[in-house]
Amino acid sequence: MEKQPNALIEETSPYLLQHAFNPVKWVPWGEEAFEKAKSEDKLVLISVGYAACHWCHVMEHESFEDEAVAELMNKHFICIKVDREERPDVDQIYMSAVQLMTQRGGWPLNCFTLPDGRPVFGGTYFPKEQWLHVLRSLEHTYKNDRSRTLEYAEALHEGIVQSDLVREAAENVTFSREKLHEMVLRWSRNFDRMEGGGTRAPKFPLPNNIDFLMAYAFLNEDRMVLKHVELTLDKMAMGGIYDQIGGGFARYSVDMLWKVPHFEKMLYDNGQLLYTYAQGYKLFSKNEYKRVVYQTVNWLERELLSPDGGLYAALDADSEGEEGKFYCWTEAELDKVLDADDHWAKKYYSVDQHGYWEESHSNILLRRVEDKEFCRSEGFTELEFEEKRGRLIQKLLDERSHRVRPALDSKKLTSWNAMAVKGLCASFEAFGEENFLQLARKVIRRIERDCITQENLVYRSVDEKGRKINGFLEDYVHTAEAMVCMYTVTSDAAFFFKAEKLVERALELFGDPESRMCFYTEQNSGLIARKMELNDNVIPAANSVMANLLFDIGMLNGNTSYIERSKQMLANMYEGMEHYGSGYSNWGILLMKNTFPLLQMVFSGDEAKTALKAQLRQYHPNAQLALANGAEIALIKDKTGEKGVFYLCVDGTCSLPVTEVLEFEKLIRKERNLSYS
Repeated sequence: MEKQPNALIEETSPYLLQHAFNPVKWVPWGEEAFEKAKSEDKLVLISVGYAACHWCHVMEHESFEDEAVAELMNKHFICIKVDREERPDVDQIYMSAVQLMTQRGGWPLNCFTLPDGRPVFGGTYFPKEQWLHVLRSLEHTYKNDRSRTLEYAEALHEGIVQSDLVREAAENVTFSREKLHEMVLRWSRNFDRMEGGGTRAPKFPLPNNIDFLMAYAFLNEDRMVLKHVELTLDKMAMGGIYDQIGGGFARYSVDMLWKVPHFEKMLYDNGQLLYTYAQGYKLFSKNEYKRVVYQTVNWLERELLSPDGGLYAALDADSEGEEGKFYCWTEAELDKVLDADDHWAKKYYSVDQHGYWEESHSNILLRRVEDKEFCRSEGFTELEFEEKRGRLIQKLLDERSHRVRPALDSKKLTSWNAMAVKGLCASFEAFGEENFLQLARKVIRRIERDCITQENLVYRSVDEKGRKINGFLEDYVHTAEAMVCMYTVTSDAAFFFKAEKLVERALELFGDPESRMCFYTEQNSGLIARKMELNDNVIPAANSVMANLLFDIGMLNGNTSYIERSKQMLANMYEGMEHYGSGYSNWGILLMKNTFPLLQMVFSGDEAKTALKAQLRQYHPNAQLALANGAEIALIKDKTGEKGVFYLCVDGTCSLPVTEVLEFEKLIRKERNLSYS
């Protein structure tokens, strides 16, 4: 019998379409679903996941494709499917509910609510028999103990409303470097000294954590933290979490060794990690980091770039129904590709018992050893080995191209694309590779063309049917941040002014006049609560991105109201930051901007572009670099001239201009007061 589609067949989200032929009568998120629940007096199931989520697939296969389970769900519940990447606002609300109920969260997220959307029960993945028990118990309780259900929903709703809200700091806060030192000291107790990252599995690449620790270590000349950052970057790049053949990082490693990944590849991870590895290269000058950047950009172009210049969201973990099948090799498969000149390859890529994905399997995850040590042991020069490895990688890529590919999540999400633009700009700074800048231009043009209106309203996504989802705070601030990055590398002031307009619009739509923070959603979002995203995670909190933006734009254009608001936002978060450094890393970056000298470098005249590019290649945390080209931006507008001159301004006060590059660099070293700058 031919399967009949449910209401999701009209959607364009790959995740929703994955469920379009389930026997469950799924409906998309919207008012109609809740109106139906009210008219039929049924509880609502809100089931949230994303296309590349392995356990979402497992629960679908076990429960949502099962006729008996579907019959029970259809009879007693209105069942809503949500793509968390399209609707992070919905996910945020019901994830908060599940975390309040169970003290844990994750995906798939399954939350049961009253017909008005207030939650009453929830969890993540449920095995089939447990799921059946949950369905029967909830249906019975709702029918037979309605008052208890309503009472619980009311209390839980109040908890959701109050969670993540911030009040304005009552007194003036004095920012101190001691807060940063305490923050890092406590955090360092959980550094993995052997493998980098933290001391717990699973291990996530947390780019903003690394960015903060890198800047902190540099500005404080903290050798221990610097060593930890380098170790983390090294081990991630050598591990199975990194696709040694095709480039790009998987979402996380299930173990402490960065060995076995959860194989989905997400745009937001890789866009941010481009930035992190480009900065790492500026500081450590390691060719391994350069290769990570080049390979990852090639992967973006090859596998995620759409014809219109946007970047798709993700690649699935599974292919042919098996997790990681596309990326793993048997020794026999490798032997077919390797020839006599590749005798080194198995040792380099750990093709031995240490490379097995599972002890009972012959599948091997390619991980690599450290380059310099390997070249020394094998008698290769680094240049010779680079050529050998390049040839082998191309052969393995060609062989892998014949496999069934993981499914593509073809959504193009504005904030994720903007993160990639930031990463591409940093990559261009570090290497001067024009292709990186051209790709950044393609992506930002597509955002401007398709996702920003003339009134500076931002869409989170625009699907192939022309349907638009309004942007959230995240989309506005990451897009504005990408515009500032584009201004830095191109000196085109139009990007800067666009960033200003987006920030101004975001403050109108999301700003809270009482706390001076920002809500994640607009006023009339139709949700049961308005949340503030405060803690930095795999993606930094939208509020911390906004606070950094306000500071950066304010310092560039002399906007004191922006700077004051940024400081107020930081003051609101200041108390207790030291207790959970990894959750406040982007706030920590802002704290450094307020406690260390902010260097503003302005380049004017004949040699300006060359000098600017040279300084962009160097590692300059807590710095702003700009070309004086006559644009009406406060920092640069009075600093033009025909002769090549360079200005160094510190915290808004500028020194006399100098005409020699070496003299300018001496000024920078003096202001930094660092032994290794």
